[in-house]
Amino acid sequence: MSPLPTQMINRWQNREEPGPGQGTIYWHILLGDQPEARNTAQTARKRLASFTGLHMPPPEWLHITTLVVGPTDEITTEQQEDMLTAASKLLAKLPPIAVTLSRILYHPEAIAAEVRPVGPLSQIRNAIQTATLQVTGREGHTEGPTQWLPHMTLAYSETDQPAEPLITALGRELSPTEFTINAVTLVDQQGPERLWDWHPLGCVPLAGRRSRADSF
Repeated sequence: MSPLPTQMINRWQNREEPGPGQGTIYWHILLGDQPEARNTAQTARKRLASFTGLHMPPPEWLHITTLVVGPTDEITTEQQEDMLTAASKLLAKLPPIAVTLSRILYHPEAIAAEVRPVGPLSQIRNAIQTATLQVTGREGHTEGPTQWLPHMTLAYSETDQPAEPLITALGRELSPTEFTINAVTLVDQQGPERLWDWHPLGCVPLAGRRSRADSF
């Protein structure tokens, strides 16, 4: 997400999105239950409150997008279940990860907080990508740049406007925030991204047993 953009654009202006009754299966690391992540998002929200044309993620759906699996009409319910089972075997070998939010990343379509360290988080992604490939025959893909960079989105751009005032208001870093990541969730995102019609299908803990979707 560097160098710094000079102009923000409307993320959804030319973005192809699922229609009514359609969805996309994602692997996400959900952060809504992490007070530290919520506080970071709230700090950003306050600093950007005077600007229009920004769409903030709901606190309960703060997340790290880890892998886009594919459309719901191409991923069967059985495959979803099998992906959770396969991922649970692989992620049971990985311990929970202590992470830090601090550096702010700017992209023409969004503002995010980088999540570090990248190495252990990449191990999570590699494991769920392996599970996804084993079950579906597809590797999934990353949204945005080809190289995956773990981040928690703070705001999406909904309009064209200069980036510099936003960068000045929010800055390049926030006070470091630390917390522990201990699970990955398979999510069915129904309809357009900005509607946040999310349906967790199952949670796979690190170094632990899998949770059913009905625990949400």
